[in-house]
Amino acid sequence: MTSPTGSTVEEAKAFLDAHPEIEAFDIVLTDPNGVGRGKIIRRHELMGLYEGGRHLPISILGLDITGEDVHETGLIWDSGDGDLRAWPIPGTLKPLYGTSPARGQVLMSMFHLDGAPMTSDPRLALVRQVEALAARGLHPAGAFELEFFLLANERDAEGRVQPANAVLDGRRSGKTEVYSVDHLHGMEPLFSDIYAAAKAQDIPAETVISEYAPGQYELTLHYRKDVLQAADDLVMLKRIVRAQARRHGVTACFMAKPIEKYAGSGMHLHVSLQDDAGRNVFTEASEGQWTPALLHALGGLAGTMAESMLVFAPHANSWRRFVSQSYAPVAPTWGVNNRSVALRVPAGDMKNRRIEHRPSGVDANPYLVAATVLAGIAKGLDEKLDPGPETTGNGYESGSDTGGKMPSDWRGAIEAAKDSAFLKQALGEDLHRTFTAIKEAEYLRVARTVNELDYHLYLHEV
Repeated sequence: MTSPTGSTVEEAKAFLDAHPEIEAFDIVLTDPNGVGRGKIIRRHELMGLYEGGRHLPISILGLDITGEDVHETGLIWDSGDGDLRAWPIPGTLKPLYGTSPARGQVLMSMFHLDGAPMTSDPRLALVRQVEALAARGLHPAGAFELEFFLLANERDAEGRVQPANAVLDGRRSGKTEVYSVDHLHGMEPLFSDIYAAAKAQDIPAETVISEYAPGQYELTLHYRKDVLQAADDLVMLKRIVRAQARRHGVTACFMAKPIEKYAGSGMHLHVSLQDDAGRNVFTEASEGQWTPALLHALGGLAGTMAESMLVFAPHANSWRRFVSQSYAPVAPTWGVNNRSVALRVPAGDMKNRRIEHRPSGVDANPYLVAATVLAGIAKGLDEKLDPGPETTGNGYESGSDTGGKMPSDWRGAIEAAKDSAFLKQALGEDLHRTFTAIKEAEYLRVARTVNELDYHLYLHEV
């Protein structure tokens, strides 16, 4: 059977010939929560994977964050939890650095047995948006930024998470070491292994900085001409950071807000559009004379932000990140060279003009984020939407009505997403149903849980 992803047995054979040391492979399918699910197969099984795909249960795309079935997705007993066929994604068959015995990894996408796309697969939602823009002669380029915490494996005396000590010499720091180069030196052995692992997988990891909280860091990725490849980069880089941190005895944390009194972690997406000739349609003729394409794209993103927030902030913890003056935007504002807005137009070379989309937390699924952002841009271009006035100065003090009433919490975001015709178009009806059902199930799980805060507030007082 011909692979619907375009993967070939020649790719697998060439890889096996080049890597005789590899004994097994992680085959990884990204579910709607952004969790990598799949299997580890032996070396002799790889050719069969490329020749005929691999059966995986349909329910793998209908799980909550804990891995429990969400029956409301319709992907469990309604379908008999039958098998579908996952196929390798071309170009993602890579060695895993530092594994012993040596292993490789390949990303997968899910299809029906006849080769038709499984429309609750998040990556295929992004494929569909990329193809829709290509049909109109536009090609999205982009890159994600990855913010995360490195935490100690042990909690503090009060049971709270705490920043990891330096892996180089065990030095402890509880300070906000933002942009401190010397502080980075303490994590040099870990970051050296992260870069080596990224190189082995052809992931263009670039700058690392110490971010705006104790134990928080940021890794940037080189801009890709294909935003689909940029999303693959982010998925693979998160897996690398988590694995290498574990090998160095610390925990890589991708919660949006792990420490309540410090800034949370974002996952900013930089995006631009190229025409068929390779020209950036956001580039203005002279500095500050914004093109209609850029303004309409901003208008589309601002106008759809309220109903899209569940994609950008999908978990209970996600909403703790949105605090004024914490580098997490709280309104659908835009501005130039301004980090207090949701949609930032970075300063710099006009030919590289782009939009930095800042609302998403690092806990969001990059495929869903990119698909929703592209759909918002397309809507703005189609309807020639006005983004409203540019925000200058402190964006936390100036809101915008362009995006309608923004949800104030997770429940509001779920309700806005469920009712959104735009989000149904952005994700596709099947994935929209799957995703919102999963999020509602997660909300109910959180809502019925009695936690330590409940006891602290109410045990002896009411």
